[in-house]
Amino acid sequence: MGKNLKGREIGKGICQRKNGLYCVRYVDRCGKRIEKNFSALAAARNWLADMQKQQMEIQQQPLPTSMTVDAWFDYWISNLVSDLSPNTLRNYRERYFRNVQPIIGSMLLTDVKPMHCKTVLNAMEQTYAGSTIRQAYITMGTLLKAAVMNDLLDKHPMNGVRFSKPVRAVDNIRYLTREQQAQFLAVAWRSHNYRQYALILETGLRTGELIGLTWDNIDWEKRTLTVSKTLEYRYQQRSWRAGPPKSKQSYRTIPLTQRAYELLRDEEAMREFRKQSELLSQQLEYMDRRTGTMVSMQMSDLVFINYRTGEPAKNSSYDTHLYKLCEKADIPHFCMHALRHTYATRAIESGMQPKVLQMLLGHSSIKTTMDRYVHVTNASMTDAVRQFETENQWA
Repeated sequence: MGKNLKGREIGKGICQRKNGLYCVRYVDRCGKRIEKNFSALAAARNWLADMQKQQMEIQQQPLPTSMTVDAWFDYWISNLVSDLSPNTLRNYRERYFRNVQPIIGSMLLTDVKPMHCKTVLNAMEQTYAGSTIRQAYITMGTLLKAAVMNDLLDKHPMNGVRFSKPVRAVDNIRYLTREQQAQFLAVAWRSHNYRQYALILETGLRTGELIGLTWDNIDWEKRTLTVSKTLEYRYQQRSWRAGPPKSKQSYRTIPLTQRAYELLRDEEAMREFRKQSELLSQQLEYMDRRTGTMVSMQMSDLVFINYRTGEPAKNSSYDTHLYKLCEKADIPHFCMHALRHTYATRAIESGMQPKVLQMLLGHSSIKTTMDRYVHVTNASMTDAVRQFETENQWA
C-alpha cells in the first residue's frame, strides 16, 4: 500500500510526493508503465479506478474464434503473462519475433500442427545453440498451451514435438573444486573486487543481488543480509535498472557467516574514501513483487561500486576481470554465476540440509537446488564412501 506524507496508507499504486502531489503508477496491458500526478487524492483514486476498469473490460472481451498466431501472441503477452519478470517477457518476445513468427505468425491459430512447430525448431538447428532452441521451444509451447486452456484449440500442437540439439549438460556447469577455490582466492585477494567474489562464496548471492545490495540491507546487530532487489545495466538504454528479485521466494534474509560479516565491515570502513560518480545521485524506482507497490533505492547507498569509475560494476566487467584472475591462478575460466554454484556445492559438502540451502539460495523448487546448483565432486564421493566404510563395519 502507498502512503501519504503522514505515513497513512492511501491505496495500492498511489503515493504522496514531498511536494504534496499524489503520484499514481499503473502498468497497462502492454506492460508500459504510466505515471500521473494529481493535486487531490480523490482524483488520483478515480483515475486509477478508470484505468483498472478499462483493463478489465479488455480482458472480458470475447476472443475471436479464428485468430492468427500473431494476434494470440499479442493478447497472451499483454494479458495472460504480463505479471512475469521483465527478463522473462523479453526472452518470450525475442524468441517469438526472431524464430516463431517468421514461420507460423501469420497462420490461423487453429491451423497450426505439430509439423509447423517442428519446422520452427529445425530452422534454428544450424545457427543457434541448444539452450536458445530450448527457449524457443518453451516460448512456443507455453503460448500454445495457453490457447488450449482458453478453448481456442482442441489439442496442443506441440504434443510429440521435440528438439534434438543438446543443451549444455548439468555436469558441465562450472563450479570450483576446493583446490581451485583456494587458488582463485589467493590471487583475487590482491584485487579490488576480492570482497565481492568472497561474499558470493559465503552467501550464494546472484550477481544482480550483489550489485544491488545497499547498506540498509545489512543488519549489523542481527548479523543478517536481506535480499530485496537487484540492479543491472541495460546496454540498449545505456542506463541502470533496479528491479525486484527473481521471484517471491528470492526475497530472503541470510544469516551472515563470520567471514561474510568481516568482509562487509571491511567494505564499510572504506566507504567514505571511495570515489563516487554523479551517477550515484540518482534514485531508481522499481515494483515490489510482494506488495505491487513502487519503492525506490538511492544509488549512493550501494555497498559495492567500481573503484575506478565510482559507478556500479557491470556484470560483464566482473566476468572480464574473473578471466584475468583465472589465468593468473592457472585454472579454467569461469563466470560470476559459478561462484554461486560453488557456494551451493560447498554447503552440501559441509552437511547442510537441501531444504535449508533452497531457502538460502532463494529457489522456488528444491529440484532446481539439487539438479542445477549442487555438484558432487570426486573428493566428496571418496570421503562419503570412506565414512560409509567406517560406520558400516561387518561383524
